[in-house]
Amino acid sequence: MRQLKSWVASACVGFVRACVVTVVSMLVPAVWAAAVALGIWWGAANPWSWVAPLVLVGVGTLVLSRPVCQLVRRLVARWTATVVPSGYRQAGPVTRMSTGYWWNGFSYERTSRDALLDQKWRVRWGDPANWRDVRFTAIAPLTAGVVASLPPAGVAAAVLGLGQSEPAARVVGVLGLVVAVAGAPYAWRPVEPVAVRFLRPSPAMALAERVDELSAQRADTTVAQAAEIRRIERDLHDGAQARLVLLGLSLATAEKLMETDPDRAKELLREARAGAATSLTELRELVRGINPPVLNDRGLVDALRALALDSPLEAAVGAEVSLRLDPPIESALYFGVAELMTNAVKHARASRARIRVARDGDDIVVDVEDDGRGGAGERTGGGLAGLRRRLAVFDGTLEISSPAGGPTRVRMVVPCESL
Repeated sequence: MRQLKSWVASACVGFVRACVVTVVSMLVPAVWAAAVALGIWWGAANPWSWVAPLVLVGVGTLVLSRPVCQLVRRLVARWTATVVPSGYRQAGPVTRMSTGYWWNGFSYERTSRDALLDQKWRVRWGDPANWRDVRFTAIAPLTAGVVASLPPAGVAAAVLGLGQSEPAARVVGVLGLVVAVAGAPYAWRPVEPVAVRFLRPSPAMALAERVDELSAQRADTTVAQAAEIRRIERDLHDGAQARLVLLGLSLATAEKLMETDPDRAKELLREARAGAATSLTELRELVRGINPPVLNDRGLVDALRALALDSPLEAAVGAEVSLRLDPPIESALYFGVAELMTNAVKHARASRARIRVARDGDDIVVDVEDDGRGGAGERTGGGLAGLRRRLAVFDGTLEISSPAGGPTRVRMVVPCESL
């Protein structure tokens, strides 16, 4: 009895899924059939009457191909837990270069609006995945669509045949019912191998996507380096350089007053000594902002512990003590954690934070969690977007979970073969 109920449930679910696959796979052929009917209605003998149907076929196929393929991917992922990568070209960040022009990954434009508009059309219509989607819309109806249409076709035959009195019609109806019931649990399943075979990105598409990603990273790196150089120059000019100039003036004045006003000269020397100590502290802070000494001397784990001690949050660091990474990766992860801790204090109003560093095969994983109010998200030009681009240089990823009310959990994963 239990097996019978399970079979009935499987048949019902399979029948619904088969109907969905049939409808989705036949959307584009339905447009083609409508175009043929329109051409015949206008007059099949007149060649000009087929211009509009041909336009309808071309436009309808291009417009529907991507939504149909995306819908198939979602259905396959939901029904079978098989994720089929889309491979579509993603629009990279539009950045302003030091020349004043905007780089969109393809060309330089004078304004950000022109750069975004040019990027949108280039990405949408220059994507090789468009032809892959068109191919799938032609193959799916003849493979998964035909098989999935058997149960609904069998039900239709059963309804029409069993409603008539002729014996032959009744036989057809019974056969249709048998086909519908027997094939319902399985008729939708071919959509998975067909989608995996024809919807995954080709090696050429993956290579083109990687080239676009590297081009965007190059532009981001150029902008970031220019901004960092300007910051260092500004900090030196406004801080240590000004104090050193004042120190030189104080020493020159003290030298002149040494014979005539020794007390005043001693006071200037004391002020100069204090100024020298302050300048030294500022230089150390500047160097620490470029690359913390503890990061070079003791590695990522101890640098994060020092960062946690200096933070106003009640922060705990859990890590593998023997972990030591390549210096560029350590620097990226350190400043990533520093960015997240700053956000937790400044925006999330958190009181506690937890940092965990671990290895996962050849990957280094850093989890940062705070008890703030949540709601964190990526914004164009924001700190989290910059952190994602910084990690992308090393093929790293950033995962953010920050529901309203908290907590906020951020995971940074970077491949590292030196582990």
